[in-house]
Amino acid sequence: MTRRKALIGLSALTLVLAGCGGGGDGGEAADPAADSSLSRAGAMADFGVNQQFKATEPLEFEVLYNNHSFYPNKNDWLFWEELTKRTNVKIKPIEVPLSDYEQKRGLLVGSGQAPLIIPKTYPGQEDTFVSSGAILPVSDYIDLMPNFKDKVAKWRLEPELNTRRQADGRFYLLPGLHENVWVDYTLAVRTDIMEELNLEVPKTWDELYEVLKAMKAKYPDRYPMTDRWGDPTPGGNLFKLVAQAYGTKGGWEYQHATWDPAAGKFAYTGAMPQYKQMIEYLHKLVEEKLIDPESFTQQDEPAKQKFNSGKSFVISTNAQTLINDYRGPLEKAVKGAKVAKIPVPMGPVGEYKIGTRLENGIMISSKAKDHPNFVAMMQFIDWLWYSDEGQEFAKWGVEGTTYTKDSDGNYKIADDIDFIGLNPDASKHLQKDFGFGNGVFAYGGTTQLLQSTFSEEEKEFQDVMNARQQWPVDPPHPFTDEERERSTLWETPLKDHVTQNTLKFILGERDLSEWDAYVKELEAKNMTAYIDLVNAAAERFKKEHG
Repeated sequence: MTRRKALIGLSALTLVLAGCGGGGDGGEAADPAADSSLSRAGAMADFGVNQQFKATEPLEFEVLYNNHSFYPNKNDWLFWEELTKRTNVKIKPIEVPLSDYEQKRGLLVGSGQAPLIIPKTYPGQEDTFVSSGAILPVSDYIDLMPNFKDKVAKWRLEPELNTRRQADGRFYLLPGLHENVWVDYTLAVRTDIMEELNLEVPKTWDELYEVLKAMKAKYPDRYPMTDRWGDPTPGGNLFKLVAQAYGTKGGWEYQHATWDPAAGKFAYTGAMPQYKQMIEYLHKLVEEKLIDPESFTQQDEPAKQKFNSGKSFVISTNAQTLINDYRGPLEKAVKGAKVAKIPVPMGPVGEYKIGTRLENGIMISSKAKDHPNFVAMMQFIDWLWYSDEGQEFAKWGVEGTTYTKDSDGNYKIADDIDFIGLNPDASKHLQKDFGFGNGVFAYGGTTQLLQSTFSEEEKEFQDVMNARQQWPVDPPHPFTDEERERSTLWETPLKDHVTQNTLKFILGERDLSEWDAYVKELEAKNMTAYIDLVNAAAERFKKEHG
């Protein structure tokens, strides 16, 4: 079977949900909407899809709040005022700095001190808290969330949602839902240097290598590429992108197990031939001095300074960092400099866009079930995070104040307000001064809403990426509590060994001729036992729930 046929075959694999809120082996409650034990104070008697939620009495909910340094929380934001006006709910943000958010969240949830609503949790981060009973099995209560159910059904999100189910068939995280896979992270390239050297935009990683070689030949005293987002995850974005091109996982996306469609089972990621190919490619860049060897672990500020001062020409980016971190500072510092996002370079797996339609989302404290306003809280969450109107409000704000919308559904930001460079000379900022476009609340939704803030330049990037085929979703493989306890003992030593040796191989501190010895070292750290556990879990889940 060719790799392409295997991938196409896998794309047909879906584990069917027995309804988003039904009973049966999935472990979900029979019908929470009719459960008389749930507290309904403040809840609407009839709450449906795209219906404005408004509590029948004033309510207040504490929310763990990821306080972003670019737009720190302000109590007088229009977001807070208008949210209460529309929903009769006041949010009390429990502020945690962005830099400490994951650690603080873990401490609060583990100690039972977390607020009821815990947003900004990425899929997989909830696993740690499942066995303790600290977080709610939210799939039991999806019938209280008509907008969530509607989008899952309409966009056929069951395969992705199934990947978040635990061994008991439940899921414990309400993820943000996208209509389509959205690729944002890629590379930013100095297009003026490309023009100077008469170079075409590289479409593959091999072509990027040739571009970097040409830049090095012209500017031998510089590293053509430096990179950011290497702390705390070495190689963060870059390892992720290169690994994807070879059909495996790295950097931010690294997981111990990667589905091998040709073999029909999971393989240990850090020992896969494809992972070795990623390492070989990056080692070649280091060996030929095409990339700054500090790239994989340096802080963001030095990386940005090198790029914005003209000492390097290629760096990782997304849409916002292109505008906020590079374009303005670079154009001021280097006369005639121009920078743009390029479509993610491709590799041996071909023209795929790799990603998930699940965004970071919300855990709910298990204490919430006994709260007098539990049903109202679930309705509120459903409206704000999952209804079309709530998503529009969280992203754009108040029509006629922060934006206008024409009859075709096109949005226009107010003349005196800026947001990701849409109105760069404006005196006010949508996030900083109004609280909209806030990553705690504004994510997910239709492709039209997602792209409503995109510049023409970004839309062109998205058109290229959206023409690519979506990478198939991995089969679910949730562990039981006992299996998770066992796997946890193995995961940290394995991950540490992979991380350390990935860097050593790339930097030339360990010769690639020692790859087989490295794999044997992983085997000594229970790699084979771990991957056997994963494959057994996948088979069990398929048998019991698929």
